[in-house]
Amino acid sequence: MILFRCFAWNPGAGAAEPDGPLWFARPYQGDGRHDNPEVYGCLYSADRPLSPVVEQLARFRGTALHPSLLSRRGLTLALAELELDNDARLLDLDDPVVLRREGLRPSRVATRDRAVTQPQARRLYDTHENAVGLRWWSVHEASWLNVTLFDRASAELSIRSVHPLAITDSVVAAAAEFCGLAGA
Repeated sequence: MILFRCFAWNPGAGAAEPDGPLWFARPYQGDGRHDNPEVYGCLYSADRPLSPVVEQLARFRGTALHPSLLSRRGLTLALAELELDNDARLLDLDDPVVLRREGLRPSRVATRDRAVTQPQARRLYDTHENAVGLRWWSVHEASWLNVTLFDRASAELSIRSVHPLAITDSVVAAAAEFCGLAGA
């Protein structure tokens, strides 16, 4: 399975080192949808490049597209194309059978209330030891599928490519337009 991740990149870092494409950034986690950094680290990824770039730019709605929007902690945002082994098991929170079996409702999976989503993720992590992550829909566009990978997925992940983002990139332009950034 091919996945895309947008992250603050240090080109000198090793793949799984801090600010590398396969780094599970526990020190910066705690506010994300499925974060439980005291138990596991997460990589947030998606089935298409546009989704993670929109996730990074959505907070800037109503502002002008500027190169500074593509920087975090002094590092340039990059788009990584990752490959997850086809045998890796994901819990599909877009599947009604899975939702029913797990006692979840779509409205409770899609909520922005982290007091709801983080305990859900923790319970699923604890009760499905062979699952490496969760598949769910983007809150920005329901047809975009996001994948939250737990750090136990690290052995099943590889890097296909990493590309530093610039405002001239077509995926950045598309994300800026989607988010309504001025100048897009």
